[in-house]
This record gives sequence, C-alpha cells and structure tokens, in this order.
Amino acid sequence: MKMKNRLNLGMLAILVAGATVVSSCKKDSTPIEEPTKPDSNESLADAFFDKVSYKGAFGSSDWTASWTNFTPKVTVYGEATETLQGSIDANRTLDANKVYKLVGFVYVKDGVTLTIPAGTVIRGDKDSKATLVITRGGKLIAEGTAAKPIVFTSNQAVGSRAPGDWGGIIILGKSTNNIPGGTGLIEGGLTLPEGNHGGNVSADNSGVLKYVRVEFPGIAYATNNEINGVTFGSVGSGTTVDYVQVSYSGDDSFEWFGGTVNAKHLVSIANVDDVFDFDNGFSGKLQFLVAQRDPSLADQAGQSNGIESDNSEKVFDSSPRTRPVISNMTLIGPGNVAVDAKHEYANLWRRGSKMILANSIFIGFKFGIDIRDKETGDALTDGTSLIKNNIYQSFTAGKDVVADGATLSFASSDLLKQYLTSKGNTIIDETAAAALLNAPFSLTAPNFTVKAGSSAATGATF
Repeated sequence: MKMKNRLNLGMLAILVAGATVVSSCKKDSTPIEEPTKPDSNESLADAFFDKVSYKGAFGSSDWTASWTNFTPKVTVYGEATETLQGSIDANRTLDANKVYKLVGFVYVKDGVTLTIPAGTVIRGDKDSKATLVITRGGKLIAEGTAAKPIVFTSNQAVGSRAPGDWGGIIILGKSTNNIPGGTGLIEGGLTLPEGNHGGNVSADNSGVLKYVRVEFPGIAYATNNEINGVTFGSVGSGTTVDYVQVSYSGDDSFEWFGGTVNAKHLVSIANVDDVFDFDNGFSGKLQFLVAQRDPSLADQAGQSNGIESDNSEKVFDSSPRTRPVISNMTLIGPGNVAVDAKHEYANLWRRGSKMILANSIFIGFKFGIDIRDKETGDALTDGTSLIKNNIYQSFTAGKDVVADGATLSFASSDLLKQYLTSKGNTIIDETAAAALLNAPFSLTAPNFTVKAGSSAATGATF
C-alpha cells in the first residue's frame, strides 16, 4: 500500500524570530498573516481549507454520523447477484439494486468511465485477491450520499471477515511524482501498462470518490509489494476525494505515491500497517482526517505508524519533494493496555519528506513524533516545512520526540523539542489527553468530538 548539523541555541533563536506567526481565526474570519518565509503558512491560507477554530478533525459536531460503519464485522449485506471481473473497456454504470461480486483484478481502461450509483454494494472475492484498478486515463465516478454510501466490503460471511479479505481500490493518474523518468509501476502486483502512473498533468481528473466505505481490504501481494485500502498513484487535483472510510485494512488505509490530489473527511479504523502513508513527491492538501488504531492489530513484518512519510527511498532530496499540507487531523493510538509491540509512532517523517502539519491531535501512541534524516530536519529549520499548533501524547519516556537518522539535522531531540514548542505544539500527559475528546478509544462507538471546555476547542491558526 532509508555530518551532524549541530543547531545551537543562538541559531534556534534566529529561526524562531524568522518563523511565521498567524493569528487565531474562527471559521467565518479571514486569517491575518505576518511576513512569512516562502512555502510555509501561506499553504494553509489556501481557499481549500475551512478556517475553523478547533484543533483536530472535529469541533462539537460529528461529520461521521450516518454514513460510516464502526462495526462492519457484524453487518449483514445481501448476497452477490452479479459478477464484476476482467477489463471494463466501455463506459459502464452499475445498478444500485444489485450486489456485485468483484473477482480478480478489474481494470477501468484509459478513456473509460465506471459509474457507481449511491447505495451500491460491491463484495470483494478473497481467493482471487479482488482489486478495482482505475488505470491512467480512466475514471471512477463513485458518488454516494450520507444516507446511501457506496460500500466496498468483504465477500466473506459474518463472523469470518478479517483484514486483507480482498485487495482494495487503486487509482492511477497523470500527475507528477519524483520517480526517475516521471512514470512508474504502482505496487500491488500489477503489470505494465495497466499499472503505470505519472506524468505532468497536475490537475488530472480521475473522477470522484465520495461517501464511500472500503472494508476489509489490503493484502500483501508479495513482500514489500502491497495493496492498500485506497492507493493513489500520481492522482491529480482535478479528482474529488471526500467522505471516505477505510476499515480493517490489512496494510495501509490510505497511501499516496506522488500526485497532487486533495482530500477531506477521511476515516480509518483498525488497520494493520500505517494509516496515512506519503511517498514519491505527493503534495496534496488534506483536512479533517481521523483514525483510530486497534491495539491488537499491527504489521508483524514491520512497524505500524499513524503517519509515515518518505520523499524517496534512495535519493532523499529528489524533486518534487513529498510535502503534504495537512490541517485538522485526529489520530488515536492503540492506548497502553494489551498493545501489540509493533505499534510505534504517531508521526514518522523521514527520507527527505517535507510537510506542513497544523492544528492536529495525536494521542494514545506508544511513541510520539520522529524527524528522521538530515534532509527532513533541514526543511523545518529553513522554513520550507512547518509543524505547528499540534497536540501530542505518547506513553514511552524518551520517545515523545525523536531526532534520528544516519545523518542528523537537529543535533538532539531536545533541540527538536524546542523547535516544536516554539511553533505552538504541546506535549501532554495521559490525564490531559483524557480531557480533550468525548470517547475516542471506543472501538465500536467512538466519539471524536471535543469535550466541553477542551483545550482543543480553540487555538487553530491558518
């Protein structure tokens, strides 16, 4: 679905003095910015972002109501009445009155549109590793509603469903990435030409994914060659992604390989590997994202992180740089009771990844934030990355803030912690975290909205 640069306190003071400062703003206000370094806060001032006052993905209202499902293991779906398999070579519209069985790799070919009406149920076949692939130049119009979401789920019976029952959704586009040559083969067992992605069309349009649930996807097709819940390969900003839930993915819930696609209202529960994974020059904008980890589910072949972000596995400064722009994310870790040892960081930024990360909440994790490798940390100190106004809580002493890698940017974790504090980030304990949200750790009926009087109810800036 890797020369020490010792940053003394004087240098830190210069960096703090030159940093962007933005006044707090309500949803109906206009942010007032002081002079800023290039590529920092102006990214958050973009019209894409709703200018809310609260930190995290929710204020007092719950946008997950009515269309999400937190108990898909026991949900009864109708039996499949029609099979969907092979290549889709001409425009096709499915029938919401039917239940479809997805078998094998189903390809929506270049120039072809697959339309899935609101309320349609598609059940993925386990034996054939069923996967829906929107090839480069193809389109998926999957536009459900809050009352009638589109559901991709397991074809297994109630009581037999588990992460990795089928492949997932792979969307491939013509937008940019930092793969040598500008195009590459997406992971997950695909072959050329169907698995190709990339180009130079930043505004490329692969369709609509809205009010969609994706349940029990995510398989390791081969070692280090996985299918995620939803995979975006060089998907362009003309594509609409809004109100999408991935549940019980056997790999990452959402992974982006390059591309410029933006998204709002993403939900992940009980996935096995990383929740949000960024690679190969992804530079989209993301707002209102929430995820909850199940303490018993983690990647036994690696580690499970909330955010895992890389620029390039081998050339850390390759261009375009991975640089997601994120505001209002809530990540709920596995807690501290009966937790699988493979659960690790709330945030792992490495291999030259840049980022803009603001107004977010990360609580209940084993470890906190790791800024790994010199190129990753240098982007924070030169102002082309920014981490501000976030709340972190983790359980392991000495692992709340980590600066590491073969070559360091921050000479110590204490200096990184000073940087984070200077940008309005707070590191809190378990007691303070418990006062933030209503019922974030419930695995069957979570409530991620802010508590009355919560410190997260105010303080967001853009």
